[in-house]
Amino acid sequence: MAVMEPPGTGGTRGTGGTGGTGGTRGTSGTPAPAAPAITRVSDEIEAWVEQDGDKTLGSLVDVFKEKSFAVLFLFLLGLPALPLPTGGATHVLEIIAMLLSLQLIVGRKQIWLPQRWLRLELAGTKQQKFVNGLLKVIRWFERWTRPRFRTAFEHRVSSSVFGVLILLLSIAAFVAPPFSGLDTLPALGGVVVSLAVLVEDFALLIVGLAIGVVGVILEIVIGKAALAGIKKLF
Repeated sequence: MAVMEPPGTGGTRGTGGTGGTGGTRGTSGTPAPAAPAITRVSDEIEAWVEQDGDKTLGSLVDVFKEKSFAVLFLFLLGLPALPLPTGGATHVLEIIAMLLSLQLIVGRKQIWLPQRWLRLELAGTKQQKFVNGLLKVIRWFERWTRPRFRTAFEHRVSSSVFGVLILLLSIAAFVAPPFSGLDTLPALGGVVVSLAVLVEDFALLIVGLAIGVVGVILEIVIGKAALAGIKKLF
């Protein structure tokens, strides 16, 4: 029901009222503030890739600051998580992920890495196929993500727990035999867990853990079968 204004007190209303084009007015007559736009993780990464300057591990840390740990895990574990032939070349990335996870466990807020590692190229013409594949994976999961049970990510030990999870999943990816493809699921689990931390989605965190656990189980089962087959040969 419209509220009529007493004669002489309302004056001429602008377009910001309820009947105009300016949106809904609050009780004081001012337009209600617009909801803040939600920036997706994939959009932030794509903006970093397209901006001028180096695309090194160190520049990524400088741009993402407090998000650097989780964003770096997306890149470091993203390559072994993709179905691309790497032949053990990802071991360096997994070692860096282990070192970073240990820093989270002990409570570090800032990343420390040797200068040689900070100069590691993460994006560019040679890495374009990897970056495009990683963005596709992240965007697929972003379709279903939203903040859920955010208090779990605000606890003082949440960063240490995050570090433990990434450390275990990185080790699982590291010990997988080259060219076996068994590092894919543990690494993908680490990517999903990292994305869950960035968007503060506890349900997605559980999904990431489930993916990682399945990968570890496959490593154990297939590893035992391979050992049994080798023993039969001798």
